[in-house]
Amino acid sequence: MVLASYLAYWLRFDGAVPFDYLLTFAATLPLVLAIRLPVFLMFGLFFGLWRYASVWDLSRIVIAVFTSSVIVYAFVHGPLGPGVVPRSVLLIETLLLVCLVGGIRLAWRLMHRHWRRDGDCRRVLIVGAGDAGEMIVREMQRGALYQPVGFIDDDPGKTGRTIHGVNVYGTRRSLPAVLERTKATEVLVAIPSAPPGLVRGLVRALEPYKVPLTTLPGLHELVQGKVGITNIRPLAVEDLLPRPEIMLDAAGARRLIEGRRVLVTGAGGSIGSELCRQIAAFRPAALIAVERYENSLYAIANELLDRAASAPVHPVVGDVTDVGRVEAILAEHRPHIVFHAAAHKHVPLMEANPCEAIKNNVRGTQVMAEAACRHGVERFVLISTDKAANPSSVMGASKRVAELIAQAACSEGATHYGVVRFGNVLGSNGSVIPRMMDQIRSGGPVTVTHPDITRYFMLTTEAVALVLQAAVLTERHATFVLDMGEQIKILDLARNLIRLSGAVPDKDIHISFIGLREGEKLSEELTGAGETLEPTSVPKVSRVQYSPEDMPSPAVMRNIARLIRKANEGDADGVLDDLRRIVPTFTPADERDDFVPVPSARSPRTVALPGSLIGVPNASHAQT
Repeated sequence: MVLASYLAYWLRFDGAVPFDYLLTFAATLPLVLAIRLPVFLMFGLFFGLWRYASVWDLSRIVIAVFTSSVIVYAFVHGPLGPGVVPRSVLLIETLLLVCLVGGIRLAWRLMHRHWRRDGDCRRVLIVGAGDAGEMIVREMQRGALYQPVGFIDDDPGKTGRTIHGVNVYGTRRSLPAVLERTKATEVLVAIPSAPPGLVRGLVRALEPYKVPLTTLPGLHELVQGKVGITNIRPLAVEDLLPRPEIMLDAAGARRLIEGRRVLVTGAGGSIGSELCRQIAAFRPAALIAVERYENSLYAIANELLDRAASAPVHPVVGDVTDVGRVEAILAEHRPHIVFHAAAHKHVPLMEANPCEAIKNNVRGTQVMAEAACRHGVERFVLISTDKAANPSSVMGASKRVAELIAQAACSEGATHYGVVRFGNVLGSNGSVIPRMMDQIRSGGPVTVTHPDITRYFMLTTEAVALVLQAAVLTERHATFVLDMGEQIKILDLARNLIRLSGAVPDKDIHISFIGLREGEKLSEELTGAGETLEPTSVPKVSRVQYSPEDMPSPAVMRNIARLIRKANEGDADGVLDDLRRIVPTFTPADERDDFVPVPSARSPRTVALPGSLIGVPNASHAQT
C-alpha cells in the first residue's frame, strides 16, 4: 500500500515529485493505511493461501481496492477533505494497488508450482482441446503430480492456440513430432465421446513409443462435473471395441424381476456372478445362487452381502446334473425365473474330454429344464454361445444340443424357455485376455493361434444386460442374439494389450503363432444353417428364426437320450458319432475348408496342461 501510494506521486510527476507533494504524501499516508487495512480485512484478503490464488481472489482484491479508494477520496478530495491530493494520483494509486496485491499472489503461486514440479511429475500430452481437456488442465495445474505439456486436437483451427498457457501443437498426424518436442511421458485421451476407431488409431500411432495411455470417464460423468485427476484411468481394451458400449433399457428387466424369486446356476462364473449383481439391483424377492464350486460361490455371496444387496441371497452348493439335488433346490425355493449359466466352456479341454462336455452342458441343461417345468417356473433362460452356430468343436456342438433341449422342453407346460446366444466376454475367467496379460507380465511371448483368427467380443455387463432383456422378451422357445459389431482380429488384440501395458510389440514383447487347435475355426458365426434373424423391439437384439426341419423331433430327442447314456458310459467315439447325427452342421475344425493350421513345434493335440491352452481365443462364455 505504501509503495503504491508513493509510486502514484512518482508517476504523476514523471519521477520528480515536488517537495510540497512529498509532504502531502507523508501527511495523508496514515489516513490511507487506516482506511485500506480495515477494508482489506473486511474482504478477507489477509486469510487466503497465496499458492491457490484464483480469479475469485482477484475479484475480491479489485472490490476491496476500489471500495477503500472511494472512502479515501471522500476524506482527502471531497466534502470531507481539503482537496490537496490530485485526483490523478488517487486513480493511479488504485490501479497500481490492484496490480501489486494481485501480482504478488500470482507470483507466489507460480513459484510454488515451479518448486513442486522440480520433483517427479508426469509430463502429459492431452488429446482433445475441448471442455474436458480444459477442465483437466486446470486441475493439473493446481497439483504437482501432472504437468500438462501440450494439446493435440483434430480441429486445425485450434492449432497454435493455448488453453491456460498450454499450447495446442497440431492434429493427430503430428503426434510423433509433438511427442519428441514435448518429451511427454504420458498421453491422456480427454475426449469422453471418442469413438473406438479414434482410440484404436491413437494406439497404433503410439505403438513405437513406450508411453502409457490414459483416458477420462464417459460423457455423462463429464456433464455431472466428475472429470478430474482422480478420474484418470489407464486405457483399457474395452475402449478399443469396434463399437460403442451398448446399454440396454433396464426398465423392463426391473418390472420382470422386482418382487420375484430368481435362481442363477453357475453363479460363481463370470456371467453367473454378473447376473447375480445386476439381478440383486432390481430388488427380487429372493436370489438363489447355485454353484458347485464353493470358493467362487463364497466370493459372490460375500460380495453381495458387502454391497448390502436389497434382496435375500441364498448361496446353494449344488451340481446341475444331480437330479435329486436340483429337485430339492427348486422345491425349497420355488423360483419364478431360472437363468441357466452352468456349463463347461473351454474348447480344447472339451475336445479332450467330450463325455464331460455332454454330462455338464447337455445333461445339466436337461435336468434343469425338466425340473423347471415340473415346479412351475415361469421363465427359463439358457446361456448359449456363438460357437453353437455351425459348430466345429465338441463344446459348441454340446451347447447346440442344449439349445435343442430348451426348444423342445415342456411343450404342454406354462414355462417359457428362451436361449441367449453371444460371443466372447472380455476378461472372463480363463479367457484369452487374462491369459495374454499373464504372458505379458512374464515377459512374453504372447501366443496367438493364427494371424487371421477373429472373434466377436462384448463386455460382461453387456452380455448380462442382454440376458435380462431376453428374459423380458422370452416367449415359448425363442432364441436371441446381440448385434456385436465387427469381429476383432486376435492378433490386433494381442498387440493392443501389449501396447496398453506400456511395452512395444515385437520389441519388448514378442508374439508367436502356435497353430489352430482342434475344435477351433478362424471366425465365428451367430447363426447356423437354416437360421435367419429378425429384429425385436429392443435395438441391437435379434430373434433367430428356425426352419421347420431344425426344430427338435421325437427322433432327435431319442438320440439326445442315447448321447447322454454314452457319455455316462465313457464312450467318447460314440458321443462324437451321436453329436454328428443330432447336429448335422457339426463339422470338426480340421474337416472344414477354412481350417489353416500354422506350423508349430507344439503338438496340436497336446491338452494335458490347461494353462497352456486357455490362452487361445476359443472359449465360449457359458459359465462353470
